[in-house]
Amino acid sequence: MRIIAGSAKGRTLAQPAGVTRPTSDRTREGIFSALESEIGTCEGMTFLDLFGGTGAVGLEALSRGASEVIVVEKDVKAASVCRENYDLISRDTSGTFSVLRMSVDSYLDLDASKLPSCDVVYLDPPYEFANDVIEKILSKIYNRGLLRTDAVVIVERSSRTAPFTWPAGLAALKERKYGEGAVYFGVS
Repeated sequence: MRIIAGSAKGRTLAQPAGVTRPTSDRTREGIFSALESEIGTCEGMTFLDLFGGTGAVGLEALSRGASEVIVVEKDVKAASVCRENYDLISRDTSGTFSVLRMSVDSYLDLDASKLPSCDVVYLDPPYEFANDVIEKILSKIYNRGLLRTDAVVIVERSSRTAPFTWPAGLAALKERKYGEGAVYFGVS
């Protein structure tokens, strides 16, 4: 697993054994290609990575010029690997990177003053999460005001799972499949 593009291109990232299901290099490359076709560049964006795992997706955004990346990861080992991976690329990037070790629900329940206004929110929950759980999280993201105008929301799911329904306030933009994964893009 490595950084695909940007200032830290080619850096190899650590992976905890058995704790996460890291987004493949091919899928990350596809996600950022599709994202940049919508927004033009990652420069200066605020990027929220929920269910952060190794932090690879957020670190890819940082390498591509995001000014702020927040990763939410409840697993102690995975959160530690996120920080370790940031240390591997920190000298090559200029944006801020923070890892919050808590559940996504706890994060979304924080006081509104502690929640950023984001350009991109990325969710890669465990594949076994039911669609109604994903839909509730998406509704909460929208209702808590985390999204800037025309923000992009990206959800990675198993390609074998039936598609979820985008809640009110979010509209489907595009869908891409990469092997076992399906990536859904929505816009606020």
